[in-house]
Amino acid sequence: MAATDFIVAIELGSTDISGIAGKKNADGSVNILAYSSEKSDDCIKKGVIYNLDKTTQKLTSVIKDLENKLQAGIKKVYIGIGGLSLRSIKNTESRQLGDDTRISQAIIDSMMEANMETPLLDYEILAVEPQEYKVGNNLLTEPVGTTASNIEGNYLNIIARLSVKQNIRQCLSHTGYEIAGFTISPMATADTVLTTNEKRSGCALIDFGADTTTVAIYKNNILRHACVIPLGGNNITKDICSKQIEEDDAELIKIRYASAYTEHKEGEEVQDSEYTIDGKCSIMSRTLEDIVEARVNEIITNVFNQIKLSNYSDSLMAGIVVTGGVSNMPNIDKAITNITKFEKVRIAHTGETNLFGNVSLPKDGKSNTLIGILLSGEENCCRIDPRKGHQLDFNEDEKPKENEEKPKNEENQTNEDLNNEIQVEIVEPEKPDYTKECHQLVITASQLILSRSYTEALEILAKAKLLNVESKAREIDSLEKEAKRLLEEAERVKAIKEAQLQAEKQREKQKKEECDKILEEAIELIDKEHYKSAKEKLEAAKKYNIPDCNMVIEDLEEKIIKTQKNKKRSIFDRIKQGMSKASEELFDGIK
Repeated sequence: MAATDFIVAIELGSTDISGIAGKKNADGSVNILAYSSEKSDDCIKKGVIYNLDKTTQKLTSVIKDLENKLQAGIKKVYIGIGGLSLRSIKNTESRQLGDDTRISQAIIDSMMEANMETPLLDYEILAVEPQEYKVGNNLLTEPVGTTASNIEGNYLNIIARLSVKQNIRQCLSHTGYEIAGFTISPMATADTVLTTNEKRSGCALIDFGADTTTVAIYKNNILRHACVIPLGGNNITKDICSKQIEEDDAELIKIRYASAYTEHKEGEEVQDSEYTIDGKCSIMSRTLEDIVEARVNEIITNVFNQIKLSNYSDSLMAGIVVTGGVSNMPNIDKAITNITKFEKVRIAHTGETNLFGNVSLPKDGKSNTLIGILLSGEENCCRIDPRKGHQLDFNEDEKPKENEEKPKNEENQTNEDLNNEIQVEIVEPEKPDYTKECHQLVITASQLILSRSYTEALEILAKAKLLNVESKAREIDSLEKEAKRLLEEAERVKAIKEAQLQAEKQREKQKKEECDKILEEAIELIDKEHYKSAKEKLEAAKKYNIPDCNMVIEDLEEKIIKTQKNKKRSIFDRIKQGMSKASEELFDGIK
């Protein structure tokens, strides 16, 4: 029997356009009813539609296939939004209130509305994640009911270019299906993959896709930062292609032999073996290792920079969670730990949702976003005939009308008739605009240069280069040259200072040795009771002005004084003793 109650989710990926139909259960599990996919690498790049015609055709094919498998008509679908132009920006809204004003929901709603009206050139706000509210001197997530004279709301706005939704709507309009709603893909993935504890304790979710890598930072169950990096698994494949290997073969080499991290023991002799694909092509193991690890390290470094930019790098107690196609690469967790120093790295090939049904889904991390989009849906997507009160046959609208009059002469159809037909617009590939983000990075780099943090400035400028903003290219190059020049100058000055310091240390060492020698001579003179000569030696030693030697000099001077006093006392005692003896002898003579 055909299903009449289900949710349909569509993911527009850079590798595949995927569709799924399922029914959510009361216990949170999902019955998977149908799954379909079509290759999309010729119409979607980095998550952005660049050929509406092909995208429409393949989207239609996926939905029709779902209908065939469901034996039911589909009226509408939920669509995930991702891609290169997706990112997060922060905004703050504040309200000055009367003394001890009770914070109401109406105040919070008005602040949210003001935030949604934030002017964005060529961009729109897709979703808002309220952060904390500053009520007086307190930070609260739920301020309603508290009293204060002022309130400040912090918001994380998820934005994308206006054309993203426009292109999706245009494609769906030509398919005849409706859009039930849009879902932010990184948030959908997080809802599927992350546990409640991970979101609360703090973690970074990394979705390694084909053309892009998405980073989402969570802390205290709130999304804190989100961005899309224009690098993914396909970049690794293309790097392998540079060794004169066909792309399909390079992909097979990557899947079969590539490792994200290889640990060599010190002194270990590494064997350089040959990897082959059906005798068509080959590559040496060490060469493949160098190519793969270089690109993986670049991607992870960019991911780590985003984690640091979020200002939550020290608060992610749950560590890092990895999903997506590249998460299947061996030792990807070790590569992440090696660069980020995060010991907690979890690979999530499947989500936390229990799935049932006879439909098998890929368990390689690629379906997690699709399941998340389905979980976000609330409306029944089944097509119902309002006239009959039951579902339409899924082929009903496609049956040709027998009595439909055909054009008498199709070859003589006028241009006006052609213009009235539904046409699918083919647009040029959209180049995401990162001018604002690039401008902010340039400002940050300039500030770092002024504060003499040249290495950090170069790292920021490297990130700015990746955004490929033509209008900022010259400024970035200029700042990069200046930072490198100043860094070289700083290193040269540092080297000079270190050399001077070493020379100074050598001089101090020599002075100490000379002073110690003089003190040894002084001690010998004191032992021989040549106090005058010893004092001369001590005066010579004082001129070196060495703290350790000065203490010894004081002790020796005190020793000389005490010795001389004791010697004088001894002479006086002897004289006194002699006089006493003489008196006794004189007294005895008188008697």
